[in-house]
Amino acid sequence: LNQMQNSDISIIIISYNTKQITTDCLNSIIKSFRNSPIKYEIIIVDNNSKDESTTMLKSFEKKHPEIIKVILNTENTGFGKANNQGVKIAKSDYILLLNSDTVTLDNSIEKLLNYFKENEYDSHFVGAKLFNKDMTEQSSAAPFFTLPVVFAALFLKGDYWGLTRSSPNNVRQVDWVSGACIMTKKEFYNKVSGFDESVFMYMDEVDLLYRAKQKNLNTYFYPGAKFIHIGFASSGSKSYPVVQVFKGLIFFYKKHYSKWAYFWLLIMLKLKAKVSLLIGKLSKNNYLINTYENALKMVSMAR
Repeated sequence: LNQMQNSDISIIIISYNTKQITTDCLNSIIKSFRNSPIKYEIIIVDNNSKDESTTMLKSFEKKHPEIIKVILNTENTGFGKANNQGVKIAKSDYILLLNSDTVTLDNSIEKLLNYFKENEYDSHFVGAKLFNKDMTEQSSAAPFFTLPVVFAALFLKGDYWGLTRSSPNNVRQVDWVSGACIMTKKEFYNKVSGFDESVFMYMDEVDLLYRAKQKNLNTYFYPGAKFIHIGFASSGSKSYPVVQVFKGLIFFYKKHYSKWAYFWLLIMLKLKAKVSLLIGKLSKNNYLINTYENALKMVSMAR
């Protein structure tokens, strides 16, 4: 029996034009299990990378055939669809969805798995503590995007005050955790039908965990497991995430909230874009101008 057939955990990673980052990610996982009795497999779904990623992944697979399985997509299917693909072929019932731009610290995956197994009757999805490259905390647990939360995020620097995203130091139940690192079980993942494949990137984890909540599946934050998360590695530009977050909010409200709430969301997004655009023009800040011109265009097109 080879190792993959009775893995204790299946780690799913989506790769897209991040050759070096993915290499560091894989090396850190392998290192973290060096003295561990845990049997693991890593499933990497590459979304048609145009850099040297595929060559690198193939050589990893050759070097570690017992733990690494690579799927090469012929198009960029998006984050959600690729994760669904990976989960489908996972050999273990325990699934870790891990971004390619993460570095596993110490034996954090093992810690996360142990915590999860002890609490799986109540903690159905669990996120870990994330750090930036310089080891400052990265806010990765948050309440759902109700109108007050959206308002705080757009106008009150919500993260700064801990009104929106935060990074707790103790175990707690939260609404959602960052999609960079989510531990769950195949059965829970399938119960919510996995990621919505019509979301291309950003907000997909919020949508997933919102649907989980509707099915009485809980999300917890476990700070005992620690990972570095570089963030926005596949998106290329700084303004891309802003536009995507706007897009994600519009998608999320259209799907889950009332018409009335959706109407107010659009008003807030328009206001945020117009104010930021004005500040950009007054301060001759091209980043603000370009970003919020695009954001405004998108909000204006929303129906």
